[in-house]
Amino acid sequence: MIIPQKQCVFAGFIFSRKVGFTMKKIFTSDYTLRDCAKRAEAVSFREKNNIAKCLDDLGVDAIELAPLNGSKEDAIIVRTISMAVKNAAVCIPVGFTTAEVDAAWECVKDAEKPILQVMVPTSTVQMEYTYHLKDDRMALKIAELVAYAKGKCNRVEFIASDASRADRSFLLKACTIAVDAGATAVALHDDAGIMAPKAFGAMAAEVKAAVGKVKVFVSPSDAIHMAAACALEALSAGADGVKTTITGEGTLNLAKFADTIRVLGGEVEGKWNLDHTGIHRAVAAFAPGGKGVVEAMVEEQQTLLLTAESTLGDIAKAVYSLGYDLSEEDTGKVYEEFKRVTAKRDSVSARELEAMVASSAMQVPSTYHLESYVCNSGNTIRSLASVTLTKDGAAIQGVSVGDGPIDASFRAIEQAMGHHYELDDFQIQAVTEGREALGAALVKLRSGGKLYSGNGLSTDIVAASIRAYINALNKIVYEEN
Repeated sequence: MIIPQKQCVFAGFIFSRKVGFTMKKIFTSDYTLRDCAKRAEAVSFREKNNIAKCLDDLGVDAIELAPLNGSKEDAIIVRTISMAVKNAAVCIPVGFTTAEVDAAWECVKDAEKPILQVMVPTSTVQMEYTYHLKDDRMALKIAELVAYAKGKCNRVEFIASDASRADRSFLLKACTIAVDAGATAVALHDDAGIMAPKAFGAMAAEVKAAVGKVKVFVSPSDAIHMAAACALEALSAGADGVKTTITGEGTLNLAKFADTIRVLGGEVEGKWNLDHTGIHRAVAAFAPGGKGVVEAMVEEQQTLLLTAESTLGDIAKAVYSLGYDLSEEDTGKVYEEFKRVTAKRDSVSARELEAMVASSAMQVPSTYHLESYVCNSGNTIRSLASVTLTKDGAAIQGVSVGDGPIDASFRAIEQAMGHHYELDDFQIQAVTEGREALGAALVKLRSGGKLYSGNGLSTDIVAASIRAYINALNKIVYEEN
């Protein structure tokens, strides 16, 4: 049964539709993590991991990751995040070659709900400028990439970039070709930010009619502050879902869209089940100048206090409460670090526990392990250090003098390895206060023109520095192999 047509005025535009009693679900795909790659300030791995956890808890249907940058470290990060997400689908762009499809699939194949995204420009100017292809050759490429991705993954999304400037007939052709090749969803991106809501809704309606039951997502631009209006019109015209970000210039902001749905939800034929309060908290935490998702989560856990009697289960629960979803192996590493610290002190705070996670978990496989070290230092003698490492179960030892115990230890490690790496940067700082404060060390080594950073944590700053050096060293060895 259809009730009389309703009208709604939003941002100066009139939206109209016929409202039925059957409410379909409005799907949400968030690409905050993909947008992070464009941010001026660096976003750490821990922050990315917590953003993914935050979005998963909010109830978004899909979390979109950035394309792989070709490094082994990036592949490890993507693989770790994809395995940490439990409820939402995990999406990743596959690039423009079958080799890039293979690489992307290897990183997300263990996710609960993996999705491969074939993202190509559909406007003439972008097709020719970016890939030097005409319409007919791009159509063949779309079919090739989607079919190949479908052979790897059951769910493949075709993303029509710059759809607002595309020739409408080619846009419809590209979408239908993608669906015929196996795409299970289609997304329309207004990268140029040139569409008014009615025009955007009309585009969504045409594509939806062309692809039938396949889900259609829209990603409107907010360049002229109409992203929410465009999204609302597209949903009214038949689109199945929207693409949002927690923050990001010129995108559909998740909090603003939540407010739009809260106020005007009765004017959209669909039901949206995300947590409005949680959305605003996440946006406030990650906004530029804000505390950040990691800090906001940790701040809520300031009362957390673990003692030397805390069990592995206690540590696992505490780590999870901080927003981390670690594997059993990584949880075990954190627990070993915890026991090492509590052998010298009675308790560990939330901030200290998080520092342990950063130091012990989610690292590359270790080639070198610290077995022991001995330093002899004073104001009347040169510092002497003896460091014993293990590699493949065998012990190797180095002895060296230096300008202080830390310098001597670094030189001893180099002697044990038989290789010198340029020390690009070295920093130490206190993680907590007091005489038994934890010290954090950061070491940056340069190899082959690239920088490799490592961190270490201990109540003994020399030990923290040695661990940081070995952490950076293991990253070099891992990439070289």
